[in-house]
Amino acid sequence: QGLKPLVPTESPGPDAIFGTSKPGLPATDTFLGTNKVPDLQKVFQRSDGLPVHLKRGYPDRMLYRTTMALTIGGTFYCLVALYIASQPKTK
Repeated sequence: QGLKPLVPTESPGPDAIFGTSKPGLPATDTFLGTNKVPDLQKVFQRSDGLPVHLKRGYPDRMLYRTTMALTIGGTFYCLVALYIASQPKTK
């Protein structure tokens, strides 16, 4: 019977390599969706005095406040744990 080649003998074509189309669909269909970059540029380049990480409104504010609360709480917890660990052991 012999050995079978490890590499296919014919080229798979550009669609198989780059995944630009799916079987059964026209090749003109794109799978990228709509371009949201211009809309996001308008939001982030607006001159309203807010830092970039708070530009998108309420969800960004809640995420920022949660991060700050966890950071301050973690720092406080570490300081208390270090204080307790540094106390001499009593019998």
